[in-house]
Amino acid sequence: MVSLATKSNDPDTSLGWGERLGYGAGACGWNMINGIIGTFMTVYFTNVALLDAAIISTLIALSKVFDGVSDLIVGNIVDRTKSKMGKARVWLLRMCVPFAICMLLLFWVPSGFPQALKYVYVFIMYNLVNTVCLTFIQVPYYSLISLTTRNGQERGMLGNIQQIFQTLGNIIINSAFVTLLATFSSSMETENTQAGYTGALLVVCAVMIVLVLITVFSTKERVNDSPEETVKAKSEEVKPLVAVKSLLQNKYWVTMFFAMLCIFFVIIFYSIGGVYYALYIFNDMNQVSWMNNAISVAQFAIMFATPFFMRKFGKRWIYTAGMAVLTVGFLGFGLFGTSKPIMIFCNVLKGCGLGMSGGMAMGLVADAITYGQLKTGVNAVGMGNAGTSAAQKLGLGLGTAVFGWVMSGAGFDGALDLQGLPQPETVITAIRFMYNWVPMVMCAVICVIMAVSFNLDRDLEKLRKEKGMA
Repeated sequence: MVSLATKSNDPDTSLGWGERLGYGAGACGWNMINGIIGTFMTVYFTNVALLDAAIISTLIALSKVFDGVSDLIVGNIVDRTKSKMGKARVWLLRMCVPFAICMLLLFWVPSGFPQALKYVYVFIMYNLVNTVCLTFIQVPYYSLISLTTRNGQERGMLGNIQQIFQTLGNIIINSAFVTLLATFSSSMETENTQAGYTGALLVVCAVMIVLVLITVFSTKERVNDSPEETVKAKSEEVKPLVAVKSLLQNKYWVTMFFAMLCIFFVIIFYSIGGVYYALYIFNDMNQVSWMNNAISVAQFAIMFATPFFMRKFGKRWIYTAGMAVLTVGFLGFGLFGTSKPIMIFCNVLKGCGLGMSGGMAMGLVADAITYGQLKTGVNAVGMGNAGTSAAQKLGLGLGTAVFGWVMSGAGFDGALDLQGLPQPETVITAIRFMYNWVPMVMCAVICVIMAVSFNLDRDLEKLRKEKGMA
């Protein structure tokens, strides 16, 4: 098989930039799809398919039950996979095309279906996209950090690069997707048409497939079943319940699970909220580009500096500082967001905070999994990363569901737009509340937890000394 990865098989080696960037490419690809789901899916269902926001939100919430179980199943599958390509990359190769096909079908709700059958269709397609395909992309992708290298600095670097490329995916969607909608739209008056979404998604899905394949052929899995060569796992194949138990006993992994769930809840609130903010407060959907790009471009820029900060201050404190800056950004937008310059500045702060914390997140997860393996002897790389993927998707799914419930409860009705009528004032209040204040509180809570009780670097170093590995 053709490989563009760093030639060395030493799991402690320094990786070349070709492999680092190749790893990041896949994140850009699948996160473009995530960005469309997070930002435009609810608007598509309410304003194009004309479905009820509360019902859609309930279906998404129910789907999270299946989604959480699928992460554990796929994590176990990754742990047990044996192929010439390793444990993770083979699944990226197998699933990128089915992922694209299912995504296209999710945004193609047949207009001739009875209303009840439309909801059944959405439930099935949403689960095929998220519960099956995205899980089989994300879990192996995140596992690659632990399987590619056991070098702590390289893990931090890969985690940061992953976040840079994920952010690049967001920037691409923020900048180009509305334009693509308008290009393919069947109406001169609105971008929100079925033809617009179908054409735009054909373009984005094709790009996603190419980027994921770049990751497949430019990375290499070097790390064997144990976190260190001198420590052997209790068995070659760890039973799922044993792996789950070991993770739940790992306080640092549990903390990262909670933090990931919260931050992705926040991300979906400002992503969906940004579209509705543009539509019903600025009365122009195109305004979502500068709102989201102020966050994404700042996030993209700051992550080029975070590796240098990481070496000086450590992953924990950069992550904690990021949460503090995010909190200030949401607070400032809520209190002083009365002019465009102030709103841009506050969203730049959010982007800087998200970049600082996001760049450290997967490196911290990998270190937390290593800590658990050294402490218990249980190899749970796949299940540990499955839990991380589950936390992200639970945050995104629950955030989407709660947003829809609140909007429905506030009186939102997509049909009012077609009649040229304004939404109730309660809807405007709900949008402001979910875009500013809920995210602010959640970021502040994570910041305090990380600052007070997250001593992973200290405890991991202590364990390594006890095992004679320091």
